[in-house]
Amino acid sequence: MPDALRVGMAGLGTVGVGVLRLLESNRDLVRARAGRGIEVVAVSARDRSKDRGVDLSRVRWADSLAELASDEDCDIVVELIGGAEGDALDLARAALSQGRGLVTANKALIAHHGLEMARLAEENAAPLKFEAAVAGGIPVVAGLREGAAANAIERIYGILNGTSNYVLSEMEASGADFGDVLADAQAMGYAEADPAFDVDGTDAAHKLAILAAIGFGSRIDFDAVSVSGIAEVRAADIAHARTLGFVIRLVGVADCEDGPEGARLLQRVRPCLVPKQHPLAHVTGPTNAVVAEGDFAGRLLFQGAGAGAGPTASAVVADLIDIARGRTGHPFSLPVDSLVAMERADPGHRVGRDYIRFTVADRPGVLAEITAAMRDAGVSIESLIQQGRAQDGNGVLVAMVTHEGEERCVRHALELLEDSDSLTAAPLVLPILRD
Repeated sequence: MPDALRVGMAGLGTVGVGVLRLLESNRDLVRARAGRGIEVVAVSARDRSKDRGVDLSRVRWADSLAELASDEDCDIVVELIGGAEGDALDLARAALSQGRGLVTANKALIAHHGLEMARLAEENAAPLKFEAAVAGGIPVVAGLREGAAANAIERIYGILNGTSNYVLSEMEASGADFGDVLADAQAMGYAEADPAFDVDGTDAAHKLAILAAIGFGSRIDFDAVSVSGIAEVRAADIAHARTLGFVIRLVGVADCEDGPEGARLLQRVRPCLVPKQHPLAHVTGPTNAVVAEGDFAGRLLFQGAGAGAGPTASAVVADLIDIARGRTGHPFSLPVDSLVAMERADPGHRVGRDYIRFTVADRPGVLAEITAAMRDAGVSIESLIQQGRAQDGNGVLVAMVTHEGEERCVRHALELLEDSDSLTAAPLVLPILRD
């Protein structure tokens, strides 16, 4: 049997410890499936003295990340530090430049520097794997890169952040508002003390940019992702959605459109109304789900635990098994020079339906003013709900669902109402996910 794959690991947090435990618990299974052993031979972390509940007596301790990256006894470096810049980026560059493979769970690193990492891997014949960076233990990166390789991917979308999904589904179940549910989620450990990256959509946007690059063979472009979070979603919106036959989920969507000057890519993360019959409507709690639509395979659904020590460690070790087998391939499905720099699509002409919630002054004529602006902008109203004062007492809530129409028309209607003193807060627009 070939010599073991020797691994150096940076970061001994919950995921790093999870990797060590998985490799120990499933040692024989991993060896059988990889065709050789996989051994962590060196580690590096901030605190050498901390008791992590795993035996590190047989593992060398690297005093610096530079030492780990240049350790000739390591074939692969596993990066579990996190962050798009700083130590994680320096380690990734050093390891790949010296011909060592890199396995990472760092979505921010790949979203911001994935093209550079892929080029370094290619130039130095080093594998680069990042299954754990997207949707935890769900094998969606491998699913797109390999399982759906024969398909032209037409659309990728999904629930990509477990914290936001937990908050929204708890709001749905309890009827509580965003702030109360978020506080409970923080108390129970489902949300970070600073949950901004989760609830403002940034975490989901990192993952969407990675999936779009793999699915469409494009150069990764995180800056092109339009992002809106869930902080403005109220309990009343959840209740309105239920009445209308929908649930609200934070959904990342990426798709291409063909034009005279080539394909253009649209990437957006936004809270959406999801029809109750849609598979994503049944994804609750801290779960992730990704849908990919292929021209021959049709709709493919990947669903499971999107975070946590066990699922993420599972994805890290799956990448190590692939490398041990000699299955490396191109990180984004194609050689770097074959990846296309896609123009950003203009969403204005896209046709769809929207849920729009206004908070307005309690006086006559306000509803007529809103409907007149919709009429003048060419927006057709399908249904309308007026449901008393907001919980904070600041105005009356008016919600409507539009008929199908171009997005630019809704945008124009809101521009017409921009200076109106009838509106006491900015409107909330939630697109309705097409089935």
